[in-house]
Amino acid sequence: MKSGLKQEFMQRWSKYFPGVGLPIAFYYTDDGEQAPVHRIAEGQHCFVNDLAAIRQGRSLSFDTKSVACFGGKRYLGFSQSLMPNFEYFLSCGIPGKLEGERYKKSPELVKELLNHAPTLKAPGKYIVFKRWDALEEKDQPQVIIFFASPDVLSGLYTLANYDEPTNEAVFCPMGAGCATIVQYPLIECKSDRPRAVLGMFDVSARPGVDPDTLTFSIPIQKFERMVADMDESFLITASWEKVKSRLR
Repeated sequence: MKSGLKQEFMQRWSKYFPGVGLPIAFYYTDDGEQAPVHRIAEGQHCFVNDLAAIRQGRSLSFDTKSVACFGGKRYLGFSQSLMPNFEYFLSCGIPGKLEGERYKKSPELVKELLNHAPTLKAPGKYIVFKRWDALEEKDQPQVIIFFASPDVLSGLYTLANYDEPTNEAVFCPMGAGCATIVQYPLIECKSDRPRAVLGMFDVSARPGVDPDTLTFSIPIQKFERMVADMDESFLITASWEKVKSRLR
């Protein structure tokens, strides 16, 4: 990690977002000793639920045996497979055989979506998640993930656009909760001008977060620029002071 970044961010975060929880970060590695390896508990299904412990300060790593659902394995890059009849699962289902989520109108639309959907191959055997204050200088975080309320999101969203010549520094792809915090922002890391990803609109994953919470995931290159800009941005204005006074 860039020298000094950890403390620099924490100081500015507490100044401009007082009382707001710290983000979490992830990186891939082949070293299974970076953090305890999570194992699936009985009845466990959604990967998003596992992130609650990390947000509380526990560091965990995940491998192909740590994720219960087909989607989680795919969007973390541990598999390219989809569950059988996925086009029906995401749409209308199969009467008497498979309940559909009804997130798309028809199986044909799902097939078309898959023709253009990105894929990800995990760049390491493990994906390690740590809360920001648990990161060590030797760690190399690739994406920073905020779990945030609307007021906090307004600050992050505006800061993400601060040094960009367009108004599209943030994008909001439809996808599983884990896709919007891992797959899409990790793919953005390869871009010359990586975008932040607004996510956690996945109805199936929503029970894993508080009712007023969405996610804002930032490739590390973009995050470093945002931190550097904080002291000269709108965060020092009276406009932000009004919002800051009601942050929680």
